[in-house]
Amino acid sequence: MKNLKTIAVALVVALSTITATAQDKKINTSSSKISWVGKKVTGQHSGTISFKEGVLNFKSGKLTGGNFTVDMNSVEVTDLKAGEGKEKLEGHLKAADFFGTDKYPTAKLVFKSVKAKSANVYTVTADLTIKNITKPVTFDLTVNKNSASTAFEVDRTKYGIEYNSGSIFDGLGDRVIYDNFELAVNLVF
Repeated sequence: MKNLKTIAVALVVALSTITATAQDKKINTSSSKISWVGKKVTGQHSGTISFKEGVLNFKSGKLTGGNFTVDMNSVEVTDLKAGEGKEKLEGHLKAADFFGTDKYPTAKLVFKSVKAKSANVYTVTADLTIKNITKPVTFDLTVNKNSASTAFEVDRTKYGIEYNSGSIFDGLGDRVIYDNFELAVNLVF
């Protein structure tokens, strides 16, 4: 009986140590921000998209995982003002030519591997799902005490977004929209 109590106490101590070293940090969705830039032959547009939810996973203070859901209906154009085509462009980005937000209201990013690169910098490989198509992306994520940030590019054609792609259609001239769009992500937790 004494051995059973000793094993039970050891198990409780071990479980509390594991619980104490593993930590999930939910992001503050109103303070966290995704900025985007899409380029075309004749210029570029920029804007923001909001998070619906997200969490980073830590163990013993080191990043081990994470997952995020983005509200694609929140896509906003910030380089144009009302009356300059802002509403038209936002509507087009939400339409089937681009993100099809009626059918695909969210996009998801799920970390698959996390490797320490240097102090507070991790190389992350994740599955990015846009329009129900999942492809891997890799980026470096810098983690600070209550924030994290990254920047990377996404090839939209891998997610079935082919509108005015010069790599898919010929003869577009100055109507070509480049395949890659840039994302800058700032997380606050």
